[in-house]
Amino acid sequence: MSVIKIKNITKTYTETEVPVHAVNGVDLEIEKGEFTAIVGPSGSGKTTLLNMIGGLEKPTSGNITINDTEIENLSSSDLIDFRLRNIGFVFQAYNLIPVLTAKENVEFIMSLQNIDKAEINKRTISLLESVGLGNRVNSKPTQLSGGQQQRVAVARALASKPQFVLADEPTANLDSVSTSQLLEIMEELNKKENMTFIFSTHDQRVVDKAHRIITIEDGKIISDVRK
Repeated sequence: MSVIKIKNITKTYTETEVPVHAVNGVDLEIEKGEFTAIVGPSGSGKTTLLNMIGGLEKPTSGNITINDTEIENLSSSDLIDFRLRNIGFVFQAYNLIPVLTAKENVEFIMSLQNIDKAEINKRTISLLESVGLGNRVNSKPTQLSGGQQQRVAVARALASKPQFVLADEPTANLDSVSTSQLLEIMEELNKKENMTFIFSTHDQRVVDKAHRIITIEDGKIISDVRK
């Protein structure tokens, strides 16, 4: 069953002298529980496509339907609420709040969802332990390595129990050990919770783990392979 349906979406940036067609007529369906990598050279449109799926950018034309909701038609406030309740994001730059501890960074999303404080605390500790940071809950981002910061970002993405996790180059700044640990955590969640993961990546290690590989060039899908 397809939970994400994309029909003929385009994204054109007109801020430059010559319009840039970042995504150009993409049709795509994602089923629940997929572990999918979107690959392609820099500038191919993969990050733009991921951002549109996550509602961070609006398509110039076309439709994106997630669980029967056409997200491009949502108001700004409804879109924020939809993302909060359905989508977890993992960014290359981590995007942690520097003044907050690891625990507080993970708690932040759940506090926006008005979850009971005791449940927030229980879930946060459990998530940080699951990503190997049970002993660093009170550390701020500057006190953590890049790999540790990314694991906090993963725990934060999972805190709201999203249906989908969108990960944009999540391993780009990580060493091989941190990458392996991170992918194992995500793969385990995919298997146990049937959580859907969509990666935008250059990393062959991510590609090797993926169950489906979508290749984009010049804003178009040129291949779509299931292992």
